[in-house]
Amino acid sequence: MRTSVNLFRTLISVLFVIFTVAGQTHAQKAVTTAAKTPSPELVGALTKQLSVTPSQATGGAGALFGLAKSRLSAADFSKISAVVPGMSGFLKAAPSVSSNAGGIPGISSLSSSLPGGVGGLASAAQSFQKLGLSPDMVGKFVPVLTQFVQSKGGAGIASLLSGALK
Repeated sequence: MRTSVNLFRTLISVLFVIFTVAGQTHAQKAVTTAAKTPSPELVGALTKQLSVTPSQATGGAGALFGLAKSRLSAADFSKISAVVPGMSGFLKAAPSVSSNAGGIPGISSLSSSLPGGVGGLASAAQSFQKLGLSPDMVGKFVPVLTQFVQSKGGAGIASLLSGALK
């Protein structure tokens, strides 16, 4: 009888360890997935305020965050990234752009009117066109992104983003 009780306790202990490890692994995967999934709150704000699809919102935000990343130090961009859930998902959703933005209708004329020239907001405008958005939507995305970052991280972090997108 004592052997059965010890065997039962051992079995319960083993099962407890298995379920604990499995639960931790599942929780780690959930955290990793959440870190890659673009913020539903930000995507929702963009779709509602700008009448764009979730895919357009995600790709457009990614294009602008990518521009900010290219213009900021790693330390400054990490401050923005820390307050935007799923930043890596936004960055991955941004359409790739060619270095010849002038070859796309509307981009060459836009590049002279946008700060940053062809390498700056005009490249974001090229991404927006690939998403089926007009280049002027770039200017409409910026305040929504900045407002979101400010609500999550404060005015200082929002200022970093807005400065990088000028």
